[in-house]
Amino acid sequence: MIVIGLTGGIGSGKSTVSQMLAELGAVVIDVDRLGHEALSPHTEAWQEVVTAFGSEILKPDGEIDRARLAQKVFGDAQAIERLNRIMHPRMYRLAQEKLARLEEEGVRVVVMDTPLLFEAHWTPLVDEVWVTYAPQEKVVERLRRRSGLSESEVRERLGHQMSPEEKARRGNRVIDTGAPLAEVKAQVEKLWRELMASGEV
Repeated sequence: MIVIGLTGGIGSGKSTVSQMLAELGAVVIDVDRLGHEALSPHTEAWQEVVTAFGSEILKPDGEIDRARLAQKVFGDAQAIERLNRIMHPRMYRLAQEKLARLEEEGVRVVVMDTPLLFEAHWTPLVDEVWVTYAPQEKVVERLRRRSGLSESEVRERLGHQMSPEEKARRGNRVIDTGAPLAEVKAQVEKLWRELMASGEV
């Protein structure tokens, strides 16, 4: 089994590429969903997060309101670090368990859709890293259209991330998602064919 770590900044087209890879036959692990799993009500992580950030982040049914939690930590480096210290080790263990199960099932290619692959030091889990990259102006335009945020708000959020250039430099393969959709698909299909021909799967 080969594990591809798919990463890229917000608005870089990572979800689109992830969907294309799923259609080609990869099993996709969405790491954000592992975060939801780790934060199920009354789990250890849930308790630690509520203790750290207050019961006002809870919905009436006991679920953590992720939007409210995000508001609490956004722009506060210490709060983000505190949240990551609680969440990342547990999500990492869940990912390890999921990969072990998929290997037992005989899955050939797994894509781990992981926005913070480098920042959270998850590279030991993957065999190679594919990075989605788009020019910043294109990303700003996408995020403004998608989120309704102002240009300055979008740029502020982007400023809190590792730069796309740094991610691209660290990756094994870079997918230019600033291109038209048909071209992005052609790039992904070419990488997939190369992977299938490599003898690694």
